[in-house]
Amino acid sequence: MNKKLGFWSIVLLTINSIIGSGIFISPGSVVKMAGTYTPIVYVAAAIFASLLALSFSSAAKYVSKGGAAYAYSRTAFGRNVGFYVGITRFIAASIAWGVMATSVVKTVLAIMKLDSSNFGLLTLGFIILMLLLLVINLLGPKVFALINNLSTIGKLLALLTIIIFGIYILISTGANHFLDVNNFQNVNGQPLISSFNTSTFVMATITAFYALNGFESIASGSNDMQKPEKNLPKALPLGMLIIALIYIGIVSISMMINPHALVFSNQVVALVDIFDNGIVKNIVLYGALISMFGINVASSFHTPRVLEAIAKEKQIPAIFAKRNKQDIPLTSFIVTIVIAIVIPMAFQYNMTNIIIISTISRFVQFIVVPLSVIMFFYGKNSEKTISTAKKNILTDVFVPIISLFLTVFLLIKFDWIGQFSIADATGSHLNLYAIFAMIIGYVILPITLYFFNRHSNTN
Repeated sequence: MNKKLGFWSIVLLTINSIIGSGIFISPGSVVKMAGTYTPIVYVAAAIFASLLALSFSSAAKYVSKGGAAYAYSRTAFGRNVGFYVGITRFIAASIAWGVMATSVVKTVLAIMKLDSSNFGLLTLGFIILMLLLLVINLLGPKVFALINNLSTIGKLLALLTIIIFGIYILISTGANHFLDVNNFQNVNGQPLISSFNTSTFVMATITAFYALNGFESIASGSNDMQKPEKNLPKALPLGMLIIALIYIGIVSISMMINPHALVFSNQVVALVDIFDNGIVKNIVLYGALISMFGINVASSFHTPRVLEAIAKEKQIPAIFAKRNKQDIPLTSFIVTIVIAIVIPMAFQYNMTNIIIISTISRFVQFIVVPLSVIMFFYGKNSEKTISTAKKNILTDVFVPIISLFLTVFLLIKFDWIGQFSIADATGSHLNLYAIFAMIIGYVILPITLYFFNRHSNTN
């Protein structure tokens, strides 16, 4: 019996890995920056994400090893570059998983009418969720695939319900409030939406792009997929297209129905306030919960496999590559859970500080992977690639070059000072927790593990 993920399961895993809390919670932030240009911003973000997804899928046809960015960068540039990308990617993915788990726990606590800011309740809920995800993985790939597929289908049904019911409201009422956003004011009576210029467009696009993150992790578990070198390059772009259409549809319809609720909502799930109908409100709320749980299931699948992939290349102890009877890398899974729990606890479940870390790591990948694909195309790679890979100058050279240009452009325009600062009653000051975490995660730990690995190899 074949237990590996087939083509459509990979498509669903792509959707499940990307659609999480962002589309339910964050569109209001984009609307505040972009106003009526918000749908265009999401189109731009989707194009950028699709170009990067094409680069990752192109890399997958040359390298079928698990580990995604780690495997691609190692094959292209050698062990040292691959090691650094792999370790920092694993750390960032583990922390990002912790952030997403926090969103699930807070939403459940809100549904249960409990204090979603209580440290003790958050910690208890966090541990219960991680144990549940461990059980799902222990049941094996077949059970994981079933739960992953069902959770993905469930979230898509919820999102499509929002679109369909939204269209029904627009047709039945004949009202369109899309332009109302131009009249919104802040507490000082000034226009809420500032003038839309290049800088604003870039920051809004970056914000929207974060809701599309996740595609870079899909290939981490390629060892558990059927013919990854053939299925991944097709499944990734298809999944991205489906997600882009859903996102643009939901944001556009929400702005037409009730943009005020979208921008000013105090709900954990902002889209709940868009509708007045109680049934639809529940569909949105529980759809968001299913969505966030689904992305946690997806993260529990591919994040430990990043560490496993590094161990398989003998760059960290072999125990991290050992699988149990249920065919999961249990040691890697447990280590991942520990990081995913401890870091959010250390930051008092403050997501803003933690997200900074994973953000930087993702942009490292967005530079290294397109460069790797170009190296593969011209045969300049350090290690062997799949000899039967079909080269294509459009997807293997031109698309990666465009991806690199857009990545560098966004990095230049990114508000680095703002991201590493905290504003409070006393003013703005450096976010020392984020800075120290960056130094530990991206300098001290990789160097320590590098010399440990080098010492082990010498012995």
